[in-house]
Amino acid sequence: MDINAICVFHNDSPKGFIKLTQKHNSNFTKIHIKLKGLTGTHAIHIHEYGDLTKGCGSSCGHYNPHNKNHGGPNDKERHVGDLGNITFNKNKECDIVINDKLVKLKGKYSVIGRAFVIHQKDDDLGKGDNKESLVTGNAGKRIACGIIGITS
Repeated sequence: MDINAICVFHNDSPKGFIKLTQKHNSNFTKIHIKLKGLTGTHAIHIHEYGDLTKGCGSSCGHYNPHNKNHGGPNDKERHVGDLGNITFNKNKECDIVINDKLVKLKGKYSVIGRAFVIHQKDDDLGKGDNKESLVTGNAGKRIACGIIGITS
């Protein structure tokens, strides 16, 4: 059975959704990001908790159940939640699909109930020359977040 999840952003900016689909017996999850309202390039991560009681800050750090250093989405050394960067076009829109092998919608490491967070800056993918690069990718302030929930 396929599993679908959704994260909806309703704030002023950005608005839109992130839909996740894990097909039965597939080794990857399709992540369709369709947002509007920002400019430039921004880091996007899945954070540990879907707790937004104190805004995006209460979602804690990147989802990292395997205790790895921060990296890019194609790196072997990365957090499960490290999805790299998204870029908005001149119309302030982002419509991309990411296929990720670590993000799961079922089992012990499911991301359902966790939060997507969009950051102010782009992600250096763990290649910066400081310790923070290996923790957050120097992505800066959290500017938007939403909880990943199951959907039909």
